[in-house]
Amino acid sequence: MDNRLVIAKNTLFLYFRMLLTMFVSLYASRVVLQVLGINDFGIFQTVVGVVGLISFANNALSAGSSRYLTFALGKGNLDELKKTFSSIFLIHLALALLVAIAAETVGLWFVCHNAEILPERIDAAAFAYHFIVASVFLSITQIPYTACIISHEKMAVFAYVSVIEAFLKLFVVYLLQIGDFDKLKMYAVLLCIVQLGITFSYRLYCLKNLPESRSRFIVDEIIIKNVLKYTGWNLLTNTASAVVLHGSTVMTNVFFNPSIVAARAIANQVNDSANQVVHNFRNASNPQIVKKFAAEDFEGSKQLLLSSTKISFYLMLFLCVPVFLETEMILKIWLGFVPDYSAAFLRIAIVTSLIQVFSHSFYAALYAKGTIRENAIFTSIVNFLMFSVVYLLFKLGFSPLALAWSIFIAEFFLAVCVKSVLVVKIVGYRWNDIFAVYIPCIKVFLVAIPIPLLMLLLLNSINMNEILRFIVMIFFSLASVFFSIWSIGLNTEQRNFLRQMFLRFRQ
Repeated sequence: MDNRLVIAKNTLFLYFRMLLTMFVSLYASRVVLQVLGINDFGIFQTVVGVVGLISFANNALSAGSSRYLTFALGKGNLDELKKTFSSIFLIHLALALLVAIAAETVGLWFVCHNAEILPERIDAAAFAYHFIVASVFLSITQIPYTACIISHEKMAVFAYVSVIEAFLKLFVVYLLQIGDFDKLKMYAVLLCIVQLGITFSYRLYCLKNLPESRSRFIVDEIIIKNVLKYTGWNLLTNTASAVVLHGSTVMTNVFFNPSIVAARAIANQVNDSANQVVHNFRNASNPQIVKKFAAEDFEGSKQLLLSSTKISFYLMLFLCVPVFLETEMILKIWLGFVPDYSAAFLRIAIVTSLIQVFSHSFYAALYAKGTIRENAIFTSIVNFLMFSVVYLLFKLGFSPLALAWSIFIAEFFLAVCVKSVLVVKIVGYRWNDIFAVYIPCIKVFLVAIPIPLLMLLLLNSINMNEILRFIVMIFFSLASVFFSIWSIGLNTEQRNFLRQMFLRFRQ
């Protein structure tokens, strides 16, 4: 099958997963916020942030696992694939044990003695914390299996299990509403049970269908050394990312209060849902990029990455424009009210995500080659500096939004300056290749924005029902972005391919 059709098919499976899980997640979080209350919701986000900060190495190992499994699969050597899977599983098991020990000592001490939590809720927070640690332990040991599924491009399995997980979490919300227990404690316990079920679902599928996952525990020192060496640099990047993601949550709790933490968490949840559109497309295309590189088809790998970068930007723009213009209405429809700071947090976050498209896409080229040292160094320096600046700004009495603006500036610098230079210097791309991505994206952006903005000004000047106004704005935003992409962002070959794909799926 044409690689483009494989990517399209896998993307559709992932979009099916995304749409269902997104709606379930947004509905569930609304009910959870109502049931827990804004203070307990903020406490839950804080303890999750503490565990996430301790388990920062998880994402680094996850990326390394996917890369080496996909690379071994691209070579077509089953014995090497079995050794790779076994070695990666042992590494993740060791990491899970280390995280659990650190979380139940240092992390628990912080939650009980330093977090901004009401004294009467400390016991409930500590109880929930233990089950969150257990959930993280299960998720870490699950990573080799999900990485194996993605490497084989079995996106349908990934989609179906995620849908089951979404409905289980919906059932959790139902139990929260009817249960007569402490809601914070009950929520943590039920989420841990769901994670346990999902973990075993992935393992059962892999053991039944993917032979490398059935191999005995094989300690291959060379593979472990290579994975850890790769992960070492990735670990530096993810340490900085964990500081920004989870450390900023903890810092916000220290300087402000749980309601501000909750407002940022709400904004991040909407933004994360929007980001799933791009992440799903990247998950569908990245295995092909790595496999082509492993097969020494460097030009094919490059062309696929460049075209997928533009498409990722266009997909994100579809969501960015309407969400940015109708932020308050989206939050009002979702939650029934607009928490303080949540709209501003969301607007800045969605624009940051649009910029991050280039960062994530160009990183895929470094990821395929396996040379990530320079990226790790620059990314970590920028993120640690940014975190230090935010701490100073908070000490000086600045608004919580200083965090969001600082993240935007850091991500813009990393995406546009650092990653572009690295793919040219390290991977061998030409500057013409980079500009061939940036220029169409900038043109599409500049053409897509004016019509929705003019429509917003017009609708604000007349008295219109807010729901009708919302529908009109969404329509004009999406239509403007679509016609800009179709007329400016795509070449003739890409338009013809999309027509053929549309006709094929209609049949």
